[in-house]
Amino acid sequence: MSKARQSMGPQMQGYVLLAPALVVYLLFAVYPMVDVIRMSFSSWNGLSPDAKFVGLANYRAIMTQDPVFWGALTNTILWTAFAVIIPNLISFCLALALNQNIPGKSGLRVIFYLPVIIASIAVATIWKWMYDPFFGLFNSLLTSWHLDGWIMDWLGDKKIALWSVFVAHVWQSVGFSMVLFLAGLQSVSTTLIEAARIDGAGRWGVFRYVTLPALGPTITVVFVLSLINSLKAFDIVYGMTGGGPAQSTQMLAMWAYTQSMQLGVFGRGAAVSVVLLLITLVIVLPYMRWMFRREEMVR
Repeated sequence: MSKARQSMGPQMQGYVLLAPALVVYLLFAVYPMVDVIRMSFSSWNGLSPDAKFVGLANYRAIMTQDPVFWGALTNTILWTAFAVIIPNLISFCLALALNQNIPGKSGLRVIFYLPVIIASIAVATIWKWMYDPFFGLFNSLLTSWHLDGWIMDWLGDKKIALWSVFVAHVWQSVGFSMVLFLAGLQSVSTTLIEAARIDGAGRWGVFRYVTLPALGPTITVVFVLSLINSLKAFDIVYGMTGGGPAQSTQMLAMWAYTQSMQLGVFGRGAAVSVVLLLITLVIVLPYMRWMFRREEMVR
């Protein structure tokens, strides 16, 4: 066995070790994605043995005949824009605070991270109860504080339902980015920080010229993960509103599921999924390319 290993070059050994994971990835990730793209050009109800090729008919249908698609697209874009900025900004501030020598920082880190390990459907159930217009926590508190004018139907009003769900998403997602930022902050070279202080840099100077540039790879990872998770937002929205009221909280990922699994129009559902995939690629790939070029220039 050792002779066989010695006869293989380092590259071949790497491919051999990579092969099992690569097979699993191709089977359960790449193949389903390619099959969805193929299905988006077909008409299939999920029961007939064969799918009928219809070309771009599904894409024309969702863009010209589907009354929900454009609203779902708008909600997805709004959700993603705010989800990339607000939770990560809060996470970054928490990471900066919890990276200092403050009493009980380990316990606080655990407390802020706990929502991440709770299943999204459980988070949806908890927040749905808190938003209940009659027995929920928020309206009960407003009543006890004599702020009856602030009482709302948090998940039943089309104007605020999406943002009510977004608050629950922020509560759950802040801890994950916080841990990544903490890891990035703790990897910043103390030698560079001390050198900057010796050169006369204050706290803001150290943060701007040492800490922030060193966090470049971490920021890239957080941005990409937040973007992808936001674009495919499904479970928490589905658990809290199901896309209602009147499709005001409908998202592209959930609409693709509804089209396929509930309405039985698998071709249109696949077309919505492909549109979501293209949006993700259009945003993520240029950003990652820009960040990699920037890191190379810094080096």
